[in-house]
Amino acid sequence: MTPLPVITGLGFITSIGNDRATVLRSLRELHHGFERHEFLGNPDLSVKVAGTVKGFAFPTPNWRDWRWPGEFSVDRELLRGLAPHGVYALCALQQALTDAGLAPADLTDGRTGLFCASAGSPFLLGHFLNQMHANRGERGNPMGIVSSIAGTLNFNLAAHYHISGAVCGFVSACASSSHALGYAMDEIRLGRQQRMLVVGAEDMTDESILPFASLRALSTNPDPATASRPFDVRRDGFVGTGGAVALIVEDAALAQRRGSRIYAELAGWGQAGDGHSVAASHPEGAGLGAAMRRALADARVNAGDIDYVNAHATSTPAGDRSEALALHAVFTAAGAKPRISSTKALTGHGLSLAGAMEAGFCALAVAEGFIPGAAHLTEPDPVCAGLDLPRASLDEAPRLVLNNSSGFGGSNVCHLLRRPS
Repeated sequence: MTPLPVITGLGFITSIGNDRATVLRSLRELHHGFERHEFLGNPDLSVKVAGTVKGFAFPTPNWRDWRWPGEFSVDRELLRGLAPHGVYALCALQQALTDAGLAPADLTDGRTGLFCASAGSPFLLGHFLNQMHANRGERGNPMGIVSSIAGTLNFNLAAHYHISGAVCGFVSACASSSHALGYAMDEIRLGRQQRMLVVGAEDMTDESILPFASLRALSTNPDPATASRPFDVRRDGFVGTGGAVALIVEDAALAQRRGSRIYAELAGWGQAGDGHSVAASHPEGAGLGAAMRRALADARVNAGDIDYVNAHATSTPAGDRSEALALHAVFTAAGAKPRISSTKALTGHGLSLAGAMEAGFCALAVAEGFIPGAAHLTEPDPVCAGLDLPRASLDEAPRLVLNNSSGFGGSNVCHLLRRPS
């Protein structure tokens, strides 16, 4: 019998809350996490809003100046090798392990693996490279590489928790942590591992977010209450955010033996490339449509069985339109009408973090019996006609939920979460 992967632990450091209870309340009540933010100390920049992570501060590249909420334990020796998003990740993983009833000693026997996703830390990488040039290579920080490059999460967390199972980092832009979760599912289904820690994280720094302004991908709306509005006809770009989300994924048989709470079963996943553009989505959502169909096939369900879709929709004009067309092709064409919303209306777009974050939100929706509403949606784009986009959160218990992610180069990943049987 093929092992069944299930989610048994969740940890959140996000713009809408730094714990499960606060995140759940924000999703139910549609409380956003946006604030006015002055990028690079320049009030003349057109981008004015960010999804800020409250209670954390990284004012300089020196870890001695960093601050985080007092309920989290961050070892000073470990801190020397972390980026800001590594601090977020450590705090999220501490939450998730406690939530799942696991101690660090439970992770070291080779049956537990770790898959992570982030883009590294442009904040630290830029600092260390500038430092190297300034002193002509004569001095350098010995922890500079492991704290700043893509892979810093798996380097640090695997060593800190003495993980001897599968360890890997994933870099596929905004689909990265969705890939991490999909391949973690396969590690369990193939019997290679009994437990996987999946962590997605990104810095909430100017260096991680502002470069997207050059792509004209960021919203220039200065109002935090309306800057992120997926599928709305007036949307003008995404709002950047950072943070971390950790998921504990286990073989259902192991979870049952441990008496663990199971948030959701991971019933299937699918991925597909657009084969179209280095940055833009396929105009008709071809790759995302194929990924959704592959996830449905993997789970052996039909389009009509899906109760809720957490859309990737970032609030960009082209991206949201592409996804709407893909949703029509998969669901409307089959006579299906699931509820649809994008929780990025509340959090902003977390880049590599997005897939894991939204999988965590979907797990909460399944476990707590509700569907997050389409926040800030006033006038849907005409391309959305026929899609069910509820304006308020609904007290409906979804049985099957689909979570979509898309990244640069046309990487599309979809997960299907199911209410525990």
